Amino acid sequence: MTTLQPTRSSGIGLVFPGQGSQSVGMGRALAEAYPNLRSLYEEASSVLGYDIAGLCFDGPAAQLNLTEYTQPALLVSSIAALRVFEPLDITPIAVAGHSLGEYSALVAAQGMTYPEAVAIVQKRGRYMAEAVPSGTGLVAALLGLTEDVVKEVCRDASAVGVVAAANFNSPGQIVIAGEKAAVERAIELAKAKGCKKAIALPVSVPVHTPLMQKAADRLAGDLTAITWSDLKIPLINNAEARAITKASDIQASLVRQLPSSVLWEDSVKAMASMGVTTFVEVGPGTVLSGLIKRILPEAATMSVNDPKSLEATVKTLNVYR
Repeated sequence: MTTLQPTRSSGIGLVFPGQGSQSVGMGRALAEAYPNLRSLYEEASSVLGYDIAGLCFDGPAAQLNLTEYTQPALLVSSIAALRVFEPLDITPIAVAGHSLGEYSALVAAQGMTYPEAVAIVQKRGRYMAEAVPSGTGLVAALLGLTEDVVKEVCRDASAVGVVAAANFNSPGQIVIAGEKAAVERAIELAKAKGCKKAIALPVSVPVHTPLMQKAADRLAGDLTAITWSDLKIPLINNAEARAITKASDIQASLVRQLPSSVLWEDSVKAMASMGVTTFVEVGPGTVLSGLIKRILPEAATMSVNDPKSLEATVKTLNVYR
């Protein structure tokens, strides 16, 4: 088990993963190495009404990939990783999260409590699942096209149904989502425009499209019940890629987030403009690290998702100290 030594480093930004980063077994190694994390899982389980540790560690994958279960599982796993990172005593310049990860980032910035975050993402996932009938939506990543071409493809395919650019992830990687037939038509048009590859993603609902407006409207009411606090660390939000620090701005930003595109490329650039040179991905997987390297090849990327990655990050940050 890693022995953590407090350190302070400049130029650090924290990023938190969203749907698509989940996998059966996530968080197990950290929980075994740091038994104090068990209480984190127990607290979440009491809020959710089921054993979240069992779902994260043992699956089944079919359940873990359903959005109403994916979202709490990813948030809990990310906060567990955050808890073992916090003893390093690093104050980041800014935080950001990809879609669902924005809620993990808000916990990190102390805008909301952990139990509140667990409860609200469970509702968020349920509302999203109920907004679109099962099996009628599709999410896919398009590789090798510009933003303008993807927008054009979506406009043309909208004659078949709802389809929109959901995530502007990095140069040459844009995720589209919507009604199944419309997304399939958009993929055909994209390939005709030179799309190198289209990859279906393990996301069960077409988030960040107009199809999520109904879910956003339902979520808005629940968000009013949360006691928000001004952020200790600026959050770069998904909807506009701008820095938020005031409690009064958080709720409206989260409502806008659901039917709007995730401006991840712009968010990373915004963090860089604030002085972030090292991005630490806190939570399952390394999807965001890969995107960041494509957006800012000169940036340093690290991750905290198991004892090995934590140890590597500790060693690297000590070098930077």
